[in-house]
Amino acid sequence: MTIFASLADLTSAVGTVLGTSEWHTVDQARIDLFAEATGDHQWIHVDPARAKESPFGSTIAHGYLTLSLIPVLAKECYGVEGVRMALNYGSEKVRFPAPVPVGTALRATAELVSATEVPGGVQAVVRFTVVSEESAKPHCVAETITRFYL
Repeated sequence: MTIFASLADLTSAVGTVLGTSEWHTVDQARIDLFAEATGDHQWIHVDPARAKESPFGSTIAHGYLTLSLIPVLAKECYGVEGVRMALNYGSEKVRFPAPVPVGTALRATAELVSATEVPGGVQAVVRFTVVSEESAKPHCVAETITRFYL
């Protein structure tokens, strides 16, 4: 995990890997809670018996569930001290190259793509690559945009 003492330090790190998170297992309870929160009760996510007969052999996490894990993974990858607040400004280039079967442990690596000044702070684009030991392909690749304000 990288801790930046200032926004200037963050800006100077463009093009570098900021850190890698711990492993987080996606269990059925988390998948079910996500289905409740979003109203997406597609059987491939919430019906373990039926999903056993699918090409995946089990339920799989919603793609957006995998994406929604990025905030917890991010805080294990890097931090910036001396800022008043950080705001999620959106995401770009989100992809889900491989499904996440229930019980999969995931972790993310964060790379700083860009850091540009905005009024009152810095806008950072960080590419998160979410992987597991079970898949040759990443499960999610997303560029997040965060604004850090002094």
